[in-house]
Order: sequence, then C-alpha cells, then structure tokens
Amino acid sequence: MKNILILADGPIAKHFIQWISKRKIAENQYHVAFYKDGVLSEKIHRDITAHFCDPTSYVKLLNLLSSIRFSEVFIVMDSMDDANYSLKNIRQINDKILVVMLDKWNQKFPNLHNLTIVNENQLMASHLYDHLPNVPVIAQNVGLGEGEIMEMLVPFGSSYAYRHVGSIVQRKWKIAAIYRDKKQIIPTSATMVRPNDILLTLGKPIVLDGVYRSINKRRGLFPEPFGKNLYLFLDMSQDESVALEYLKESIYLSERLEKKHLHIRIINPSNFAIISAIKAEQNDNVSVYIYYDDIHINKLIEYDIQTFNIGILLNSLNTFEAYGLEKQLFSLKKLVYIFGDKSLYNITDCVILMGNESEMESISATSFDLAESFNFKLKLCHFDPESEFEKKKKIIAHYEALSQIFNHDVNIIQEVANPIRKLRKMENVLQIVPFTFDIKKHSIFQVFSTQLEHYLLAIEQHPKILVPIEVVEGGS
Repeated sequence: MKNILILADGPIAKHFIQWISKRKIAENQYHVAFYKDGVLSEKIHRDITAHFCDPTSYVKLLNLLSSIRFSEVFIVMDSMDDANYSLKNIRQINDKILVVMLDKWNQKFPNLHNLTIVNENQLMASHLYDHLPNVPVIAQNVGLGEGEIMEMLVPFGSSYAYRHVGSIVQRKWKIAAIYRDKKQIIPTSATMVRPNDILLTLGKPIVLDGVYRSINKRRGLFPEPFGKNLYLFLDMSQDESVALEYLKESIYLSERLEKKHLHIRIINPSNFAIISAIKAEQNDNVSVYIYYDDIHINKLIEYDIQTFNIGILLNSLNTFEAYGLEKQLFSLKKLVYIFGDKSLYNITDCVILMGNESEMESISATSFDLAESFNFKLKLCHFDPESEFEKKKKIIAHYEALSQIFNHDVNIIQEVANPIRKLRKMENVLQIVPFTFDIKKHSIFQVFSTQLEHYLLAIEQHPKILVPIEVVEGGS
C-alpha cells in the first residue's frame, strides 16, 4: 500500500480528487491536505482521508509528514505563493520524496531533483492542438510521452488504404492495433488497412512523423508504402544485350517519380564497355554497384533492399525466375517491375485482368496511384469464356468508387473471350499483376487455361508491375 499526499486548493484539485474517487486503485491510499472549503465533495471514497491542514505552515506539514510515510506528494493549488511555500516546506522536511507540482504560472525551477512539473498552459495548449485537423494524436501519458505512440487516421485516397499490413514497410515503426467501427483489431500481415481506420503506431517520433505525412499525402508517393527508392538488378549473363535499354527505362521511371533515387546492382560483369556506359550515368540520383562474385546473390539483394529503402525492384523475367527472386521478393513485400519487349516510353494504358475479389481489392490503390503518377489510362478487363460477369459486380463497384476518390477514370471492359488471347492483341500496355506466393511461370499449356494465375507472366511483350499481397482466408 502506497500513501500519497495531495496538497489541494481550487477547482482543479477538486476535479483531481473526484477523478481519483472514480478510478479506484486498490494499492493506493490518498491523503488530502486542505485549508479552504469546496475542495472535497460531500461523498469521498474510503481510500481518501481528509486532513484539515495549512501546507504553507511548516510545523503543520511537518506533523503530517512525520505521522505517515508518504511515497509521493502532489501540489495542486490555486495560489502561486501557497504552492511555492508548500514546496519549500516539503523540501526542508524531506528532500528525497517525489513531488508532482501543478504549475499554472510558467515558473522556472532551477533544481528539478525529484520534482515533476505539470505545466497547465502547455497541457491545455497541447490538448487544443490535438483537435486541429491534420494533426496526429500522440500518447502523452504512456511510455516516454514524446510521440513514440501515435494515432493516425487513414483518409480516403491515402496510399496506405487497401494495403495488407504485411505489404507496408515498417522500419523502426510498427502498426500495433487498428480501430475500425469502434472495434479494436490486432492486425496480422494479412489484415487490410481501410479508409477511416485509425492506426495505433509505435516507433521513433521522427519516424512516425514521416509516416503520418505519408499516410495523409496521396500524390507523388509511389512506390510507397512498399519503400521509397528504385533498384535495377542487372545480371550480365542474362541481360547484357538489353542492359543499356533497361538503364534508360529505369532512369526515365525514376525521373517520372519525382526523382526517386535509382540504385543499380550489376552482377556477373563481362562487357566492360557496357559497364563504363552505365557508370557514366551516375549522379546525385543514380548510384551503381558491381558485384564480382557469383555466390550469395539473394543475400546481396536483400541487403541492398533493406539498406537503400527500396520500394520497387526492376529486372527481366529471366532474371526474376533464374534466382528464385519471386519467393524472396514476395517475402520482402516489394513491388517488382518486369521489363517487356515494349519499353515504358510507349505505354499509354495500365491493364488489370479480373481476378478474385480479395486480390483485386488489394492492388486497387496501387493501380490508381501508378496510373495517376504516369498519366496512364486504367483498364479493368474481365475476359471470361463463361460470361460469368455477375460475380464481379462488387469488384467493379470498388474500382468505380476509387475512381471518384482518386479523380482518375477507370475503363471497365467485359467480354466473352479467352484472357490470354485478348492480352496478346493489346498494344502499349503495362500489366498490373497481383503478386502472390502462387504466381506461376510461363508454360506452353497456359493457352488452354482459364485460371488467372496461369498466365499472369505469360505475355513477355508487355512490361509488368507485380503488387505484393497476402491473401489469407478469414483475414480482416
């Protein structure tokens, strides 16, 4: 049992004591020293003992502190002089006891040893500030109280909306809980973040400030929240003949994305004329790294991605499949750009082939963000030999709703047709693909298949963006 002394005077002290009466803590015994009427209510809790005592009197306060061993003293008084005299008396009687003092007058206390100051003006200003729009709410009475625990509202159109928690890069911060419809959700990697969700986040205050700005800013953030920068992975044993074209396309991509930094990793170097040409492109926004060994390639890629805060990795389909990158990049939840026979300069449309509801919803925000960033037309194509269009009404409604939020048109196309044949006939398109653990490599048998995952990577003429998702049955 801890004995706590409250030197009380004024309306704040009265409310403080009332609050203590409501919030019963069995391990605490409270003693209220007061010398004016109106501090105590008619009924007080049995854990509160009243002492009619003037704390500005050294003798009276000495008698009280000598009769009971207090672990902490609270000074909550209306008069600055009375508060200071009381503090002086306590320090003369016991300079080691912990004191919490309400300061309404912005005083300066040179000796803060065992003294905690609660500044009323700063506290009220902070609470008023928290009610301003576009201001994050931080926990002030939990942890350090410096902003390492923060609430963040996810607005409509946020780049974080309709993302699985597992696909959001959380370096030096963490989504600890989600509040939705007045219910708490303990998120898993498969939990989807939705507009109007409140995220309870933990991390370094400076990091959380940046995350808050990212959540509330929609335009110009791509490829966030998967990461910030671009990573071109060139394997000269696979990509030598197209390396310079891939380089130009990557630089073009980085410049269109508000000059995100482009990191270029070259492995298996052989043609030094090409290497020199690539090195010549280095500048403040382009860096080149060469790896001369042929082991630990996957560890190297993971190190680069984490070190350079990579959001999107660019490579050829052959390289993507040669090193088993599909599994590694899926586990790291990174966007993947796969070069096609047609370069990005000629692209006019983004194309999504209709899939299941969860996957289509998961890639929707990224699709609109990408289309808007490059001013591409966005097409949601439902090619179904069985003409079962009714089953996809919810997906279409979802994309039409996002079209209003992003202020970017989406063209819904429904045809009775084989998807792979229709896709082959398209020109100047960028294919947006759900990146799942079950994504398939191309096969000669895909032309006979109506399963979406069997032909996602089949048409090599089109460049592709793979958007990592994680679909778990029963996920929130």
